[in-house]
Amino acid sequence: MELTEIADIEIDTLLDAIRRRYDYDFSNYARSSLKRRINGLLVKEKLDMPYQLIPRILYDEEVFNRFLSELSVTVTEMYREPEFFLNLVESIFPVLNTYQYFKIWHAGCATGEEAYSLAVLLKEAGLLNRAKIYATDYNNKSIDIAKQGIYSAENIEQSSKGYLKAGGKQRFSDHYSVHYEAIQFDDELKNAITFAYHNLVKDGVFGEMNLIICRNVFIYFDKDLQNHVLNLFNESAISKGFLCLGNKETIRFSILKDKFMTLSESNSIYRKKQ
Repeated sequence: MELTEIADIEIDTLLDAIRRRYDYDFSNYARSSLKRRINGLLVKEKLDMPYQLIPRILYDEEVFNRFLSELSVTVTEMYREPEFFLNLVESIFPVLNTYQYFKIWHAGCATGEEAYSLAVLLKEAGLLNRAKIYATDYNNKSIDIAKQGIYSAENIEQSSKGYLKAGGKQRFSDHYSVHYEAIQFDDELKNAITFAYHNLVKDGVFGEMNLIICRNVFIYFDKDLQNHVLNLFNESAISKGFLCLGNKETIRFSILKDKFMTLSESNSIYRKKQ
C-alpha cells in the first residue's frame, strides 16, 4: 500500500480514538512522518488500512504499545554527531563550571544513549558531581531500558571513536563494564541521571534548567507543536540558559525565535536572552 493511498480522514479517526482511549495526542505530529510510521505498523500487523488498527489499539494495549514504539524516536546512539558534543565541551561546559550546582534536561531521550554520553563528558570535566540530569521520554519502555544502562556492545568500536571526536580525554571503556555481549555503565553515571516520563505535547514546565537538550525530535512535529514545545523550553530554562536541538532542526522560523540568540547554527545551539 502506497503512503499516498492512506486517507487523512482515517488517520484523524485513528488519532482521535487513541487520544480518547489513552490520552496521547499525536494530532500535531508532522503528517508525512505519521503516515510513514502508521504504514510501517500496518505492515507489521498485516493490515491494509488505518481504520483496521482502531479496534486492535482500543482493545489491546500491546498493540498500542507497538504503535507508541513505531512513533517514538528510538533510533539513537552514543556520541551521534560528535561535533555537537565537542561544542558542548568547549563552549557550554565552561559556563556550567561557573555554577555551584546546575540542572540539565534531556527531553525525548529515547533509550538513554545520549544522556549517558553527556554524563561521561561531564565526569571527565569534573562537573558531574555538580550536575543533575533529568532525561525524559513519553515511551515508558524506552525509559525502562535507559534506567538499566545496559546496551549491546555491537557498535562499541564506533561509539569509542565518537567519544574521542567528542572531546573524550580517557578511554571510553573506563566508564563501563563488559558483560558477555553487552556493556553496563558505571553506577556513578546512572545515579547522576533521573529517567522519567514526560510528554512534551501535554505536560508542563520541567524545572529551571541551565541546559535543555532535545535533539532530532522537532522534525516530527508540525509548526504549531514546535512553537508549543519551544515555549515550554523557554519557560523551563533559566535566564541565559542553553537550548540544543538536532543539527537539522532550527528555531529560525518560530514565533519565539527572538527569545534566543544563536550560538551555533550548524549544531543548533541557542541561548535564552533573558
